Amino acid sequence: MATEVCQLIAEGRSRLRPVTDQPGHEAEILLAAALGKSRAWIMAHPEERILDCEATDRYEAYVTRRSHGEPVAYVLGEKEFWSLPLEVTPDVLIPRPETELVVEVALTHLLRGQQARVLDLAAGSGAIALALARELPRITVIGTDISAAAIAVAQRNARRLGLANVQFRTGNWFDPVAEERFDLIASNPPYIAASDDRVEPAVRRFEPHGALFGGTDGLEALREITGAAGGHRSPGGWLVVEHGDRQGPAVRELLSAAGFAAITTHQDLAGLDRCTAGRWPGRPGA
Repeated sequence: MATEVCQLIAEGRSRLRPVTDQPGHEAEILLAAALGKSRAWIMAHPEERILDCEATDRYEAYVTRRSHGEPVAYVLGEKEFWSLPLEVTPDVLIPRPETELVVEVALTHLLRGQQARVLDLAAGSGAIALALARELPRITVIGTDISAAAIAVAQRNARRLGLANVQFRTGNWFDPVAEERFDLIASNPPYIAASDDRVEPAVRRFEPHGALFGGTDGLEALREITGAAGGHRSPGGWLVVEHGDRQGPAVRELLSAAGFAAITTHQDLAGLDRCTAGRWPGRPGA
């Protein structure tokens, strides 16, 4: 039996209300995906009668999964980052808008047209690496991640986007790049303290813990990155790392202790400390 768009949205909104503060918005997104339409089309055609039973069944399945707390990105298998449509699975962290700040800061330290080498540690879905590779076609980007399943997702994203100047390797931190050096190293490592009670229950339940939690104080991965980065850093190169909103001072201390200079913490759109950058001594090309 045909059902109007507005009816489907109303039913979805009612079921999603307990798990999200934007039930109508999410219902529209899920219905649009189920129908293969845009959300704008959904909003413009509230009285459209849907005759496609397979599409309505997909919508029902999407709403059911979301009503159980599963993030929309995992339900649909996709999340936009830096205007790039990225495949995401439960093997990778869902890219956040805040992480785009890492890309913005990295771009300020890479000259357009420069044939630089860039490393993305804990690449996950490949979000940072792919954004930089898209923005600067002449650079070479390597992404590493200890999770082979995550690397497989990143590789599929690179192929899907047609980006030939990026590659992904499986291994722990710098292990896959051995003696290689880079003009810029970027990372969104696990930095949440194990005891942090601000983490949303759905995040703890569905997203990979290895990509989220950085030990007792959340700084375990950041210590390892800053301590080893110097051995893979070209003279005058940069390190740009994302971190928690309360970790700015500690991360600046880590970079300073590792020998970095020109250390600066950058705030996200909410005005919270979100990433810190430091420059390795020496001049580029020295």
